[in-house]
Amino acid sequence: MALYLTDARYIDARTLEIHEGRIIEVDEGPGGSIRFVDRVPPGATSLDCAGRLVTHAFAIGHHHIYSCLARGMPPPKQPPTTFVQILERIWWRLDRRLDTEMIRASALAAGVAAATCGATFIIDHHASPNAAEGCLHTIADALDRVGLSHLLCCELSDRDGPGPRDAGLAETARYLESRQGLVGLHASFTVGDDLLDRAMDLARRFDTGVHVHVAEAESDQAHCMERHGVRCVQRFARAVALDLPRTILAHCIHVDEPERALIAGSRAWVAQQSESNQNNAVGHLDPRGFADKVFLGTDGMHGDALAAARATYLAGSAVEGLSPVGAYRRLRRVHDYIESNAFEGDGPNNLVVLDYPSPTPITSENWPAHVVYGLTSRHVDSVISDGRVIVEHGRCTLVDEDEVYARAGEQARRLWSLL
Repeated sequence: MALYLTDARYIDARTLEIHEGRIIEVDEGPGGSIRFVDRVPPGATSLDCAGRLVTHAFAIGHHHIYSCLARGMPPPKQPPTTFVQILERIWWRLDRRLDTEMIRASALAAGVAAATCGATFIIDHHASPNAAEGCLHTIADALDRVGLSHLLCCELSDRDGPGPRDAGLAETARYLESRQGLVGLHASFTVGDDLLDRAMDLARRFDTGVHVHVAEAESDQAHCMERHGVRCVQRFARAVALDLPRTILAHCIHVDEPERALIAGSRAWVAQQSESNQNNAVGHLDPRGFADKVFLGTDGMHGDALAAARATYLAGSAVEGLSPVGAYRRLRRVHDYIESNAFEGDGPNNLVVLDYPSPTPITSENWPAHVVYGLTSRHVDSVISDGRVIVEHGRCTLVDEDEVYARAGEQARRLWSLL
């Protein structure tokens, strides 16, 4: 069954070529295609774009969906002053108290937020060490309900002892038996050699990659040198994680020149999160030497890929001389990661309709500048995922947004009471 978009101003996300006033036939289902046609068949389902911009929907390259319930939560009694203290006093206290209902509520709310910001694909890095069993299936079912495609993993770590570690390994194996996903690792400083070996065994067994935080703070490197005698990227390279084309290295802020060379010569990809890095005061990514491997995530700050692109541009213009075109390419590079690794759910039939009344002309040459200077999530009108309309005129079509947010509020209050 096909959907027809009429009077669309289509911008090819790769070439930036603009096609004016077209009718787009959109196939339904994973891997569906689009094509330009001259008319809508009688009785066919159509969506009038009224001259609005239509382009490929967005994808979030590194998310922490469970953090959706953290927004506005009470601060810790002792304010953290280091990155490790931020983890210990905020995030690890929170993730240990998550249960299935909280996980489900956060996934639905985060899914709605991402969809209404124009995303149709989320790569998520989840942590619930005391509620590992079934966590990935719970998140997947929630995102499916919203209409989003996804690539999930369960964060594996030794920080909570052997019970949660083994439960995470078991959940990862169960999930990968039936769904596309990755093998999640927290970071080198909470992952022992035995766990790293077991994670790599899972990645090889299911022909996938690892999704791991790397050198987000200097403390990660200091621990790796003290405990393992090498730096973080070198440790993961030694474990052969960088040889896997599905591997995602999140952050990579505090890397030296030999590590840059290792990343550049590897098959791994890097996820960048400028807003989160600023929030945690850990520095800014300088991707010299491996910039063509970098795509954008939000690190749980929000589900707005456009906001992440603007933040990346503003931070990158000072750190690396990043241009609007460079920032736009980084926003879109996650699609290359998904496509080159044959993951489903990000085909051409994932589209966003943008109600963006610009005071200046929009051309193929200046579209990236519009993205970083003018376009925001408030301009998202409708979203098509795998050929289905999941957001129409700003509202989700498959779930009741008000009900989703109300349930999330209930679960947030319950979670906060435990902190």
